[in-house]
Amino acid sequence: MCKLLDGDFVGPACGHHGPYIPDVLFWSIILFFTTFFLSSFLKQFKTERYFPTKVRSTISDFAVFLTIMIMVLVDYLMGIPSPKLHVPDRFEPTSKHRGWLMDPLGENPWWTLLVAAVPALLCTILVFMDQQITAVIINRKEHKLKKGCGYHLDLLIVAIMLGVCSIMGLPWFVAATVLSISHVNSLKVESGCSAPGEQPKFLGIREQRVTGFMIFTLMGCSVFMTSVLKFIPMPVLYGVFLYMGVSSLKGIQFFDRIKLFGMPAKHQPDLIYLRYVPLWKVHVFTLVQLTCLVLLWVIKASAAAVVFPMMVLALVFIRKLLDLLFTKRELSWLDDLMPESKKKTEDDKKKKAQEKLHCLLKEEESRLEEEEEEERKMKVRFEGSNRLNIPVNSFSGRSYRIGVVTESLQWKNSQEKVACVRVDVSPDSPGEGSTTETFL
Repeated sequence: MCKLLDGDFVGPACGHHGPYIPDVLFWSIILFFTTFFLSSFLKQFKTERYFPTKVRSTISDFAVFLTIMIMVLVDYLMGIPSPKLHVPDRFEPTSKHRGWLMDPLGENPWWTLLVAAVPALLCTILVFMDQQITAVIINRKEHKLKKGCGYHLDLLIVAIMLGVCSIMGLPWFVAATVLSISHVNSLKVESGCSAPGEQPKFLGIREQRVTGFMIFTLMGCSVFMTSVLKFIPMPVLYGVFLYMGVSSLKGIQFFDRIKLFGMPAKHQPDLIYLRYVPLWKVHVFTLVQLTCLVLLWVIKASAAAVVFPMMVLALVFIRKLLDLLFTKRELSWLDDLMPESKKKTEDDKKKKAQEKLHCLLKEEESRLEEEEEEERKMKVRFEGSNRLNIPVNSFSGRSYRIGVVTESLQWKNSQEKVACVRVDVSPDSPGEGSTTETFL
């Protein structure tokens, strides 16, 4: 239309050859969602029925890498110029006006060093909390880690690297929460499934330093691989980031409580805190957390981002204010470091133990009642009709008469039943017999 009206193209998007190119946005959306779903599918491929177990485990372990390779190949074959990863073509400082080392003071006056202590304190609080929170998430009890936690060593390394990065003008070395969680999830060890349909059991984490060392070695070598990395589309990387974030949400109580808002009571899962905390209080606690999260996000994205560390610190006081609305027992279920599965297992064990104890008490009561009933019956004494005469045809050439007298059963201190039996063996003629008393 512009050409038909003999107009002139003005602006960077109105040139004769672009930069506007049809179908780029649509193709970027396809790459984004395809990367996310393909990564999720390949990660769960080890539970499928195809191929041997070793092949399925290998595909699951390298799900993200295989997805990136496949999507880069598909993007190259389609030929649509999707936005690619921007990488420098030379290994040099980002600015041509400085060298490899930074002057701490530069052109600023000397008193700026003293003034910088205030924002430096805020940054220290932020870095400390970021590192500690990541360490606590990684070392949760449900991961069954056997080796000790290196909280102090990690913090020392972060502090040293912060100084090195500041002198060289590099981005700060901080904890990568999503990357760390994904690394731990990739090292999980599960039991082999022998029966069809049996779910594998989590055995622990394959704790070693090889993968961590190789990961950061390859990250360092990436500066020499710019000729290859420039072919990776940005939508593919965004899809990988989405997959890593979504996979990290599994098992987080906050995310599970958000899903309870739109879930009827009859369809709610058997969560441990729903057994002891009313549902409306669970929703109130979730709303408080969600409000704080949105507020932190707004502050971080605005011009007031410099006070973000102080707002993170203010969450401690907000948590203390919750003691006015919730009891300590309710907060122990809603805001506990112990994982959900661990708490549910312990609670189920307690309930089973209580039920077993109740059953034992019932059985003991029934047994005592039966014994009392037997004891009451055994107290009935035999009267004069307790003699039984049995005639015997011959006994040493003579005819004898055997009389068995059974006395009443009695209880001794040793809890044994004692019966007194008198056997009267006598011939037909008087005076030649004998009497024997036997205690059983």
